[in-house]
Amino acid sequence: MSVRAWTISIEDRERLIKAALKVGLRQFAFLITIASTSACSEEGLVQPLLQIPVGAALLAPDGTIIKGANIENASYGGTICAERTAIVKAASEGIRSFVGLAVVTNVSSAISPCGICRQVIREFCALDMPILLVPGDYPQELEPGQGSKPGYTEGGVKETTLGELLPDSFGPEHLELPRKS
Repeated sequence: MSVRAWTISIEDRERLIKAALKVGLRQFAFLITIASTSACSEEGLVQPLLQIPVGAALLAPDGTIIKGANIENASYGGTICAERTAIVKAASEGIRSFVGLAVVTNVSSAISPCGICRQVIREFCALDMPILLVPGDYPQELEPGQGSKPGYTEGGVKETTLGELLPDSFGPEHLELPRKS
């Protein structure tokens, strides 16, 4: 197991987790509302698109936290994940550098960003940027005498980096490499 020097403070880690949880819980509440208020869903005629509500929070170098939620669409290609929502919100406001990311779902295990999100994150973030994958039932309690799993920290959070999630990646710096004409 390699030793990693995190670039974000404990306080910023907690702020990121809380922000991701807040937007993730809002998405979960939205799913419950849609499922319970639709007469068609009671008859099994309508399945809400939002199967796994996701919240994401990006930390900018100045301490700003940008939140995003997954926005699903009947034409699945129009769906945008929480991680990309947060990046698009930030980029549209001129923020294009980040020092941390937290992602949460309503699933009781850490869920990783999808492949498209990983590549979009790669466009804006360093490979060694901390990524916190937060379980939906955060904070998870350890049983007496039970140690945490490798790569997991307090509360059941899986701490990883973009480089671990997207090894041998293609990034913006590769566009500048010399080519044969």
